[in-house]
Amino acid sequence: MKIAIFGKTLYAGVMSALLSESGHFVYWCTHSKITTDAVQYSFYDESVSRLLDQQVESGFLHYCDFFSVPLEIDAYFFSFNQTQESQVFELLNNLKQRPIIHPKLMINASTFGLQRTEKFKQILNDDDWVYLPDIIQEGNALQSLTQAKQLIVGCTQTEVQKKVKELLRPFFPLDHHYLFMPILDAEFTKLSISGMLATRISYINDLAVVAEKLGIDILSVRQGMIADNRIGSAYLAPGTGFGGENFSHDILTLANTVANTGVKSQLLAQVWEINEQQKELLFRKLWNYYHGDLHGKTIAIWGASFKENTSSVQHSPIHQMLEALWAQGVTVRLHDPQALDEIEAIYGKRNNLVLCQDVYEAVENVHGLCVLTAWKQYWSPDFKELLKLMAHPLLLDGRNIYNPQYVKSQGFAYMGVGR
Repeated sequence: MKIAIFGKTLYAGVMSALLSESGHFVYWCTHSKITTDAVQYSFYDESVSRLLDQQVESGFLHYCDFFSVPLEIDAYFFSFNQTQESQVFELLNNLKQRPIIHPKLMINASTFGLQRTEKFKQILNDDDWVYLPDIIQEGNALQSLTQAKQLIVGCTQTEVQKKVKELLRPFFPLDHHYLFMPILDAEFTKLSISGMLATRISYINDLAVVAEKLGIDILSVRQGMIADNRIGSAYLAPGTGFGGENFSHDILTLANTVANTGVKSQLLAQVWEINEQQKELLFRKLWNYYHGDLHGKTIAIWGASFKENTSSVQHSPIHQMLEALWAQGVTVRLHDPQALDEIEAIYGKRNNLVLCQDVYEAVENVHGLCVLTAWKQYWSPDFKELLKLMAHPLLLDGRNIYNPQYVKSQGFAYMGVGR
C-alpha cells in the first residue's frame, strides 16, 4: 500500500517506521513544508529514530511536504496532539480540494477526545473513517505497539475492517488481534483505559502516604498485592506521580466527559488531585527535614522527564519542584540525560537553575539530592563519591529505586515514598 502519514507525534514516527519496514510505501509529512535534510520530530526516541533512518535509506519511507504526497495514496493516517485540532481541519479541507478518487481509508489516531472522528468525517464524508487509539508508551515505543495483544479499532463496516487488517497485517496477522467496535465506543475506551491506569497509580500513592505514617514499607505491600493474579503489577509503583502530555490529557478529558453528562462521580477528580499532590511530595519531605529553613540552600535533582527514556517534561513533577524550591530561595542543580534542552526552552537561563551535563557535577556542594525520574544510570551511583561531593548527605528517593538500609549504611539520610 501507499500510505500518507500526517503529524509529528511519536505515534506517527512509530507507524512511519514500522509500516515502511514491512514493505508499505510511506510518505510522512506535516502540514507545513519539511525537507529530508531537516526533519523535525516532536519526540526523542533513539530506537524509533534509528529505524526511521534505515527506512529512508531503504527507499520505502519518504519525508515530504503536503503538495508532494502522491494522489494514488491508499490510506491516510492522522496523528496530532490535543493542541493541533485546527491543523487537522485545515489539512482535511486541503485534501478535499485534491483530485482524489474516493473512498480512501482515513485513520484518525489523534488525541482529541470524543466525537472528533465524526467531525472529520463530515469534511470528507465519501471516505472510510476509522479510529485507531494511540497506545504508544514513551520510552518503549516500538514494543508497545508490536507486542500489543489486541488492537482496539473504531470501525463497524466489514469491508473497511478488511482494509485495516491488510494495512496492519505485518504486525497483527490474526483475526483475534482486532477488537472492532463503533468509533465513539473506541474513543471512550481509549480514555477509560488511561483513567484506569491513572487510578492504579494514585491508589498506590495514596496507600504509600498511609503506610509511611504507620511505619509500613509500601514495597512489601505492593509485592503482596501483585502476587494476587487479579491485580498484577502494571502501573502500581509508588512515586512522585504520573505525567506525560497524552496520558494527562486523557484523564482530564475523561473527567470532563463524565462531569458533562451530569453523572456525580468524584473518582477521577480525586485521582487527579492525589496525583498533583504527589508531585509536591519530595518538596514537603525536604521542607520538613530542614524545618522550613531552605533559603540559600542548593538542591540537586536527578531527572526532569516525566519518565525514563523520553525527553518529554509535559506534566512532569519537575515543574512543581522547581517552582516550590525557587519560592524558598533555593538554587537547583539539575541533571537529565535527555530533557535539559526542554527545561531550558521553558525556563530559560537563570541564576537559580544550573543545568548539568554530568550526573556527579549536579551534586557538588548541595544540601540534598532528589531523584525524580528512574533513569537507569541513577540506580547504582558511587555513594562514596556522592558523600564527598555533597555538602549534606540527604537523599530523597522519589521513585524508590534504592535500598533504604544500604543507603543509610553509606552515611546518608534517606527518604523514599511510603518507606
